[in-house]
Amino acid sequence: MDDIVEDFLVESHENLDQLDRDLVALEQDPGSRERLSSIFRTIHTIKGTSGFLAFGKLEEVTHVGENMLSKLRDGVLELTPHRTDALLTMVDTVRELLGSIETAGSEGAVDVSPAVAAIVASMEPVAVAAAAGPGTTGTAAPAAAEATEPPATAEGTAPDPVLDDLPAGVAVTEASAVLAEAAEVVDAVPVRRTDQTPPPAPKAPARAAAEEHHEEQAPGRRAVADSTIRVDVDLLDALMQLVGELVLTRNQIVQYVSRQADTDLVRAGQRLNLIASELQEGVMKTRMQPIDHIWSKLPRVVRDLGQQCGKQVRLAMEGNETELDKTLLEAVKDPLTHLVRNSVDHGIETPEARRAAGKPADGVLSLRARHESGQVVVEVADDGGGIDAARVGAKAVERGLVTADALSRMSHSDVLQLIFSPGFSTAAAVTNVSGRGVGMDVVKTNIEAIGGTIEIESEAGRGTCTRLRIPLTLAIVPALTIECAGDRYAIPQVSLQELVSLDAEKAASAVEEIGGAQVYRLRGELLPLVRLADVFGLTSDRHDGHVVIAVLRSEGRRFGLVVDRVINTEEIVVKAVGAQLKSMGLYSGATVLGDGTVALILDVQALARRALRAESVERAEQRAQSQADAHAAGPAERQRMLLAAIGGGRRVAIPLDTVTRLEQLRADSVERVGSREVVQYRGAILPIVRLDRHLGAMPSYGYGEETAAREVLEVIVYADRDRSVAIVVEEILDIVDDSEVLHSDIDDAGLLGSAVFGDKVTELLDVRAAILAADPSFYAFDAPAHPDATGVPTGLLAV
Repeated sequence: MDDIVEDFLVESHENLDQLDRDLVALEQDPGSRERLSSIFRTIHTIKGTSGFLAFGKLEEVTHVGENMLSKLRDGVLELTPHRTDALLTMVDTVRELLGSIETAGSEGAVDVSPAVAAIVASMEPVAVAAAAGPGTTGTAAPAAAEATEPPATAEGTAPDPVLDDLPAGVAVTEASAVLAEAAEVVDAVPVRRTDQTPPPAPKAPARAAAEEHHEEQAPGRRAVADSTIRVDVDLLDALMQLVGELVLTRNQIVQYVSRQADTDLVRAGQRLNLIASELQEGVMKTRMQPIDHIWSKLPRVVRDLGQQCGKQVRLAMEGNETELDKTLLEAVKDPLTHLVRNSVDHGIETPEARRAAGKPADGVLSLRARHESGQVVVEVADDGGGIDAARVGAKAVERGLVTADALSRMSHSDVLQLIFSPGFSTAAAVTNVSGRGVGMDVVKTNIEAIGGTIEIESEAGRGTCTRLRIPLTLAIVPALTIECAGDRYAIPQVSLQELVSLDAEKAASAVEEIGGAQVYRLRGELLPLVRLADVFGLTSDRHDGHVVIAVLRSEGRRFGLVVDRVINTEEIVVKAVGAQLKSMGLYSGATVLGDGTVALILDVQALARRALRAESVERAEQRAQSQADAHAAGPAERQRMLLAAIGGGRRVAIPLDTVTRLEQLRADSVERVGSREVVQYRGAILPIVRLDRHLGAMPSYGYGEETAAREVLEVIVYADRDRSVAIVVEEILDIVDDSEVLHSDIDDAGLLGSAVFGDKVTELLDVRAAILAADPSFYAFDAPAHPDATGVPTGLLAV
């Protein structure tokens, strides 16, 4: 059954039960305006929804009932037992129609004409005349009806407010016949005073049919009205807290039982573990609601804002049924609304601008939601003009959010992240929609406050996509417990990708230093390392050289968190921490572990920003300054160099600061664009320069045997902003210090000189010349710069 119809049936059944009680009570107190208005609103709601869902019979009978209630509310009619009976007949007919819709999916053969006729008859003034008192004869009613008829109009037709309000399905002739019959019946109805308790009325045919239909329900099958129950949210919150305490106790008991030898006790512990897990899952489901609860208000927001901005916007939604914890749903409501308004205001262009760009006049704003890896991913995407990264960078420099030198080394995605800085805005003027620089930073703060992350992707002229990653719930989450300097901490598993353990021998060679920062090469990719003990300013109690790395992902970036040891994985109950701990920016909460100890929950996003972002910018500035100092002081200054063999016994030295990463690529992945070699790498096309050919070296395998002899190419990737090149060498040899070595100015094409490393003459590569050999336009976007001693212009070093 459609969810909307099912919700309508549940709500309507509840309303009908209330109507039965209200109508009987209203009969005892006809002067209650409040109860009469409540009855009218209920019938009006059912009628409106019936029309929306195209239930014609239901709309017909409720429309007539609404007319009578309107006249009763306005004082045109007085409530009599006869009119109460007619309204109760309408309620029973509505109940029968709802039963047919529930079982058959349609209104079926339910006849609503008797209920409609009864209500129409009870609205006639003749009903009042007939009940005026004893002694009224059978002919008095028609006479009274004739006496009370309104005067004829100019066309000779008397206006009839009752018949004017009838639905189109009720014919005038049929209604007139029913009125005549009703007049004769009403004359025989005994007069009852409203201050007396009315005798129980015989069961109406419609009500009898409805109850008979209910009795015919399949055994064991619940009606829609009986399958749901309304529960206060505070009660659910209290229940969730109790389940959290149960989970904590369960964890403690399971750990205790695991150390016992009593088989029966172990089985009881396992059973308790299973039951507690199922109870926890069931209670969490009661708090889950579809994201459509907040999406349903956005079409109006988009429509109104589009008209205000003079734009034509079409809203498309996917994944409306994706469920999220009610608390998180409320927390994400305002940030999501702001992102939608931002897309309409800043993203989508005016119809004229879209036509000029070759786009349809109507812009498309897409909302997408899905479950992914224990999280809910919500995307707000538009097909507008995208974000101008250059303009964002210029505005950030103007406001002092970043230096021009640091901006020159930032990637496209890093520049886009600047829009989340406090006070940042690119709007030309302040309006009632935007321009004050308050919004995106608040969005990010609110999303991170519930343990989520926000990412942004944009392509000029194509559009922008903002992606929210939100945990399913905040109450109970799976986590990895680790130890550092004797204290225990918890890491939410939603941020954990894998664990890497290195023995002392492997750690000594696998953990490298680049630009003063430690990195580990994980399957060919350089992984920045952050030592948790250094973040806390503590001394690690692990001195055996063994390294344990928790690979974490935050804001689209991966980094390795070095810890002393891994303890366990378990479900933890998140407890709030005090303001003092919260202000440190390292903890998102606390929990009680299975052994009763308290552990702080690490804020992975804050760790990533604090340990990677600020540090990487600072290191980049330091490296740029050291490069400038090295250029001024000469080649005797200390510098890290990467040594590589290029064939024919020749070796080259490459400044390590110019190395973004080292990769191994399959030789058969190399393709050609004209006379140039390229390779597909991480969604981009990289030009290739082979140093053996560039420098005229003879490879050890011979040119003709290259493909057969080498299945894998050793590649040094150099990247600056959004451009990269791949430098192919024969072998990576070592990383050395260029400090106290013998230098010479003897050079050749493509070289800057030579030096002695390890008693062997090594050529110093002109990196800029090698890059231009692969991509002549690589530096076209830069202002002219003079190369320093490394051959790379200052300010163009890769971060």
